[in-house]
Amino acid sequence: MQAKTRELDILYEDNHIVAVAKPAGVLVQGDETGDVALMDAVKEYLKRKYNKPGQVFLGLVHRLDRPVSGIVLFGKTSKGASRLSEQFRAHKVKKIYFAVVEGRVEGEGVGEGAVLQHYLIKNHEKNTVRVFAEAQEGAQYAELSYVVVGADEKYSLLRVELKTGRSHQIRAQLAFVGYPIVGDMKYGAAATLPDQSIALHAGEITFQRATGGEMVHVVQPVPALWKKKFPDLVRLLV
Repeated sequence: MQAKTRELDILYEDNHIVAVAKPAGVLVQGDETGDVALMDAVKEYLKRKYNKPGQVFLGLVHRLDRPVSGIVLFGKTSKGASRLSEQFRAHKVKKIYFAVVEGRVEGEGVGEGAVLQHYLIKNHEKNTVRVFAEAQEGAQYAELSYVVVGADEKYSLLRVELKTGRSHQIRAQLAFVGYPIVGDMKYGAAATLPDQSIALHAGEITFQRATGGEMVHVVQPVPALWKKKFPDLVRLLV
Protein backbone atom coordinates (compact mmCIF):
# COMPACT_ATOMS: atom_id res chain seq x y z
CA MET A 1 0.00 0.00 0.00
CA GLN A 2 1.14 3.48 -0.80
CA ALA A 3 -0.38 5.43 2.07
CA LYS A 4 -2.42 7.89 0.07
CA THR A 5 -5.35 9.77 1.54
CA ARG A 6 -7.96 8.23 -0.74
CA GLU A 7 -6.93 4.74 0.35
CA LEU A 8 -7.34 5.36 4.06
CA ASP A 9 -9.93 3.26 5.83
CA ILE A 10 -11.26 5.47 8.64
CA LEU A 11 -13.02 3.21 11.13
CA TYR A 12 -14.01 5.81 13.73
CA GLU A 13 -13.60 9.55 14.18
CA ASP A 14 -14.73 12.19 16.66
CA ASN A 15 -13.39 15.61 17.61
CA HIS A 16 -10.38 14.21 19.46
CA ILE A 17 -9.67 10.64 18.25
CA VAL A 18 -9.43 8.81 14.94
CA ALA A 19 -9.18 5.04 14.40
CA VAL A 20 -7.62 3.88 11.14
CA ALA A 21 -7.10 0.48 9.51
CA LYS A 22 -3.42 -0.31 8.95
CA PRO A 23 -2.63 -2.80 6.19
CA ALA A 24 0.20 -5.25 6.78
CA GLY A 25 3.49 -3.96 5.44
CA VAL A 26 2.83 -0.31 6.27
CA LEU A 27 4.79 1.54 8.95
CA VAL A 28 2.76 3.32 11.62
CA GLN A 29 5.45 6.00 11.99
CA GLY A 30 8.18 6.93 9.53
CA ASP A 31 11.69 5.55 10.04
CA GLU A 32 15.10 5.59 8.38
CA THR A 33 13.75 3.69 5.35
CA GLY A 34 11.86 6.78 4.23
CA ASP A 35 8.81 4.67 3.35
CA VAL A 36 5.45 6.39 3.52
CA ALA A 37 3.87 5.80 6.92
CA LEU A 38 0.29 5.63 8.14
CA MET A 39 0.78 8.81 10.20
CA ASP A 40 1.70 10.73 7.04
CA ALA A 41 -1.49 9.62 5.33
CA VAL A 42 -3.69 10.44 8.33
CA LYS A 43 -2.15 13.91 8.65
CA GLU A 44 -2.82 14.54 4.97
CA TYR A 45 -6.40 13.31 5.40
CA LEU A 46 -6.99 15.70 8.32
CA LYS A 47 -5.32 18.58 6.50
CA ARG A 48 -7.62 18.17 3.51
CA LYS A 49 -10.81 17.35 5.38
CA TYR A 50 -10.58 20.30 7.76
CA ASN A 51 -8.64 22.63 5.43
CA LYS A 52 -5.90 23.03 8.03
CA PRO A 53 -3.00 25.36 7.22
CA GLY A 54 0.57 24.45 8.14
CA GLN A 55 1.51 21.42 10.21
CA VAL A 56 -1.24 19.08 11.41
CA PHE A 57 -1.14 17.71 14.95
CA LEU A 58 -1.48 13.94 15.27
CA GLY A 59 -0.68 12.14 18.51
CA LEU A 60 0.87 8.68 18.32
CA VAL A 61 -0.31 6.61 21.31
CA HIS A 62 0.47 3.02 20.29
CA ARG A 63 1.94 1.04 17.40
CA LEU A 64 1.55 -2.14 15.40
CA ASP A 65 4.54 -3.99 13.95
CA ARG A 66 5.04 -3.44 10.24
CA PRO A 67 3.94 -6.96 9.13
CA VAL A 68 0.82 -6.81 11.34
CA SER A 69 -2.55 -5.48 10.16
CA GLY A 70 -5.34 -3.91 12.16
CA ILE A 71 -6.72 -0.94 14.05
CA VAL A 72 -4.51 1.98 15.08
CA LEU A 73 -5.72 4.86 17.25
CA PHE A 74 -4.40 8.42 16.97
CA GLY A 75 -5.11 11.57 18.95
CA LYS A 76 -6.35 14.38 16.70
CA THR A 77 -5.81 16.86 19.53
CA SER A 78 -3.44 17.05 22.49
CA LYS A 79 -6.40 16.25 24.76
CA GLY A 80 -7.28 13.19 22.70
CA ALA A 81 -3.69 11.95 22.69
CA SER A 82 -3.28 12.55 26.42
CA ARG A 83 -6.53 10.81 27.38
CA LEU A 84 -5.74 7.82 25.17
CA SER A 85 -2.20 7.57 26.55
CA GLU A 86 -3.58 7.56 30.09
CA GLN A 87 -5.92 4.70 29.20
CA PHE A 88 -3.11 2.67 27.64
CA ARG A 89 -0.86 3.19 30.66
CA ALA A 90 -3.66 2.13 33.01
CA HIS A 91 -4.44 -0.93 30.83
CA LYS A 92 -7.99 0.35 30.30
CA VAL A 93 -7.89 -0.07 26.53
CA LYS A 94 -9.14 -3.53 25.55
CA LYS A 95 -7.23 -4.90 22.56
CA ILE A 96 -8.29 -8.08 20.78
CA TYR A 97 -6.07 -9.70 18.16
CA PHE A 98 -6.64 -12.67 15.89
CA ALA A 99 -3.70 -14.94 15.11
CA VAL A 100 -3.30 -17.99 12.93
CA VAL A 101 -0.53 -20.15 14.34
CA GLU A 102 1.27 -23.18 12.99
CA GLY A 103 0.09 -26.47 14.41
CA ARG A 104 -2.98 -27.63 16.25
CA VAL A 105 -2.97 -26.17 19.75
CA GLU A 106 -2.78 -29.23 21.98
CA GLY A 107 -4.88 -29.82 25.06
CA GLU A 108 -7.44 -27.15 24.31
CA GLY A 109 -10.59 -27.52 22.27
CA VAL A 110 -12.59 -24.86 20.51
CA GLY A 111 -13.68 -22.22 23.01
CA GLU A 112 -10.91 -23.12 25.45
CA GLY A 113 -7.58 -21.38 25.94
CA ALA A 114 -4.89 -20.31 28.33
CA VAL A 115 -3.13 -17.42 30.00
CA LEU A 116 0.53 -16.88 29.08
CA GLN A 117 2.77 -15.14 31.61
CA HIS A 118 6.40 -14.56 30.69
CA TYR A 119 9.27 -12.09 30.94
CA LEU A 120 10.65 -10.38 27.84
CA ILE A 121 13.98 -8.78 27.00
CA LYS A 122 14.28 -6.76 23.78
CA ASN A 123 17.37 -7.04 21.58
CA HIS A 124 17.32 -3.64 19.90
CA GLU A 125 20.12 -4.46 17.46
CA LYS A 126 18.32 -7.51 16.08
CA ASN A 127 14.82 -6.15 16.74
CA THR A 128 13.78 -9.37 18.40
CA VAL A 129 12.46 -10.32 21.83
CA ARG A 130 13.73 -13.13 24.03
CA VAL A 131 11.22 -14.87 26.29
CA PHE A 132 11.87 -16.25 29.77
CA ALA A 133 9.61 -18.33 31.98
CA GLU A 134 10.99 -16.73 35.15
CA ALA A 135 11.81 -13.15 36.10
CA GLN A 136 15.16 -11.89 34.81
CA GLU A 137 17.14 -8.73 35.42
CA GLY A 138 16.04 -6.13 32.89
CA ALA A 139 13.06 -8.19 31.71
CA GLN A 140 9.50 -6.86 31.41
CA TYR A 141 6.52 -8.85 32.61
CA ALA A 142 4.19 -9.85 29.77
CA GLU A 143 0.73 -11.38 29.98
CA LEU A 144 -1.89 -12.35 27.43
CA SER A 145 -4.78 -14.74 27.21
CA TYR A 146 -6.11 -16.61 24.21
CA VAL A 147 -9.09 -18.69 23.20
CA VAL A 148 -9.06 -21.25 20.39
CA VAL A 149 -11.60 -20.18 17.75
CA GLY A 150 -10.95 -23.14 15.51
CA ALA A 151 -8.28 -25.54 14.28
CA ASP A 152 -7.43 -27.98 11.54
CA GLU A 153 -4.49 -30.34 11.09
CA LYS A 154 -2.10 -27.55 10.07
CA TYR A 155 -3.24 -24.35 11.79
CA SER A 156 -5.09 -22.93 14.79
CA LEU A 157 -7.00 -19.65 14.88
CA LEU A 158 -6.69 -17.85 18.22
CA ARG A 159 -8.50 -14.88 19.72
CA VAL A 160 -5.87 -13.10 21.79
CA GLU A 161 -6.39 -10.45 24.46
CA LEU A 162 -3.38 -8.44 25.57
CA LYS A 163 -3.04 -7.69 29.26
CA THR A 164 0.28 -5.87 28.78
CA GLY A 165 1.53 -4.13 25.66
CA ARG A 166 5.14 -5.20 25.08
CA SER A 167 7.12 -5.09 21.86
CA HIS A 168 6.54 -8.25 19.78
CA GLN A 169 4.69 -9.71 22.75
CA ILE A 170 2.13 -11.89 20.99
CA ARG A 171 4.63 -13.05 18.39
CA ALA A 172 7.29 -13.99 20.92
CA GLN A 173 5.05 -15.57 23.57
CA LEU A 174 3.13 -17.78 21.14
CA ALA A 175 6.38 -18.92 19.52
CA PHE A 176 7.86 -19.65 22.94
CA VAL A 177 5.06 -22.13 23.73
CA GLY A 178 5.50 -23.83 20.37
CA TYR A 179 3.00 -22.04 18.13
CA PRO A 180 4.70 -19.45 15.89
CA ILE A 181 2.39 -17.16 13.95
CA VAL A 182 2.06 -18.14 10.29
CA GLY A 183 4.51 -16.14 8.19
CA ASP A 184 6.55 -14.92 11.17
CA MET A 185 9.94 -16.37 10.25
CA LYS A 186 11.64 -14.05 12.74
CA TYR A 187 10.07 -16.20 15.46
CA GLY A 188 10.37 -19.61 13.88
CA ALA A 189 7.54 -19.90 11.33
CA ALA A 190 8.20 -22.40 8.55
CA ALA A 191 7.37 -20.14 5.59
CA THR A 192 6.33 -16.65 4.59
CA LEU A 193 2.94 -15.48 3.37
CA PRO A 194 2.62 -14.17 -0.22
CA ASP A 195 2.55 -10.50 0.84
CA GLN A 196 5.30 -10.88 3.48
CA SER A 197 2.77 -10.22 6.24
CA ILE A 198 2.29 -12.36 9.32
CA ALA A 199 -1.08 -13.81 10.31
CA LEU A 200 -1.67 -11.41 13.20
CA HIS A 201 -4.47 -8.86 13.07
CA ALA A 202 -5.56 -6.23 15.61
CA GLY A 203 -9.26 -6.75 15.01
CA GLU A 204 -11.04 -5.09 17.96
CA ILE A 205 -10.32 -2.22 20.31
CA THR A 206 -12.42 -0.66 23.05
CA PHE A 207 -11.61 2.69 24.64
CA GLN A 208 -13.22 5.69 26.30
CA ARG A 209 -13.83 8.89 24.39
CA ALA A 210 -11.70 11.88 25.40
CA THR A 211 -14.84 13.74 26.48
CA GLY A 212 -18.23 12.54 27.67
CA GLY A 213 -17.09 9.22 29.07
CA GLU A 214 -18.77 6.98 26.48
CA MET A 215 -17.05 3.74 25.56
CA VAL A 216 -16.25 3.12 21.89
CA HIS A 217 -15.84 -0.34 20.36
CA VAL A 218 -14.15 -0.48 16.94
CA VAL A 219 -13.98 -3.63 14.80
CA GLN A 220 -12.11 -4.41 11.59
CA PRO A 221 -12.41 -7.74 9.72
CA VAL A 222 -9.32 -9.85 9.10
CA PRO A 223 -7.44 -9.29 5.80
CA ALA A 224 -8.78 -10.68 2.54
CA LEU A 225 -5.67 -12.86 2.22
CA TRP A 226 -6.78 -14.84 5.26
CA LYS A 227 -10.03 -15.78 3.54
CA LYS A 228 -8.03 -17.33 0.71
CA LYS A 229 -5.33 -18.93 2.84
CA PHE A 230 -7.44 -20.11 5.80
CA PRO A 231 -11.04 -20.16 4.53
CA ASP A 232 -12.39 -22.78 6.92
CA LEU A 233 -10.92 -21.01 9.95
CA VAL A 234 -11.92 -17.48 8.95
CA ARG A 235 -15.47 -18.66 8.36
CA LEU A 236 -15.70 -19.26 12.11
CA LEU A 237 -15.30 -15.53 12.75
CA VAL A 238 -18.48 -14.61 10.89
